[in-house]
Amino acid sequence: MFPGIYGFAWDAGHIIFLGIFYVVLMVVFATIAVAMRRAIRDSRTSRAEALRWHADFEDLPERWRRCRHELAGEIENRTCPNAFDCRHCVEHPLFVSARNGRPLPEGEPRVAGFEVPGDRLYHRGHTWVRPDPEGLLTVGLDDLGAHLLGSPDMIELPKVGSRVVANGTGWLAEKSGSTVRVLSPVDGEVVAVGAGDEGWYLKIRPDPAGSDMRHLLSPAEARPWMLREIERLQMAIATDAVGAALADGGVPVEDLSEAIPPERRDDVYGAVFLNV
Repeated sequence: MFPGIYGFAWDAGHIIFLGIFYVVLMVVFATIAVAMRRAIRDSRTSRAEALRWHADFEDLPERWRRCRHELAGEIENRTCPNAFDCRHCVEHPLFVSARNGRPLPEGEPRVAGFEVPGDRLYHRGHTWVRPDPEGLLTVGLDDLGAHLLGSPDMIELPKVGSRVVANGTGWLAEKSGSTVRVLSPVDGEVVAVGAGDEGWYLKIRPDPAGSDMRHLLSPAEARPWMLREIERLQMAIATDAVGAALADGGVPVEDLSEAIPPERRDDVYGAVFLNV
């Protein structure tokens, strides 16, 4: 027993209790500080990625910035004014409403030899998103993107627990000396990473913004878009070798990068993956 003020006597139990209390308090404050620091860091990263994407988008030629509703044949001519983010477009709901509940025709699941499965949504940077039953989003490269990269020489995936933002960097790939920045299709926290041979690259727990996927193309919209992308790729490369590799109705070669002239590889990757 230790004498205290006002006649209160301290014993070992009181001292141990106070010690534990203050340790717990310090742990709580430290956890809050780490969470706040992480939130500030993520906020800065999100802003930086958003600024980068909008600058890149403005640098894209106008013919590459066609509205999804033009690609789907719903309007004759329209340039996207919203950096491919229909979540912020006041006219997108009007185009959808004008369909009067009629879905777009699905079309064939293959476009010029490339698969466009109907169980996922598509980003204009050639990634796809498939919701999982447990509420996660699986992200992978679409068939054209996968054939263009073939077997990458290097892949740099984000760390589990990090955050990605739509139109920001999803992961990096290197192929034959060219570095490709693959854009994330959604916002959220990375909870698992895979590799191309597994058919996917990221599993993401969407945050509230990430669960809004109006900016992604449905399979019915992705198929005419994919056809334009293939035509755009053919024009960008314009070689007999690539023409044969992209032969309509055939099976594309496994690694399209081998058909791209080395001096044009950076430009082709930049055009397809929206890296300006």
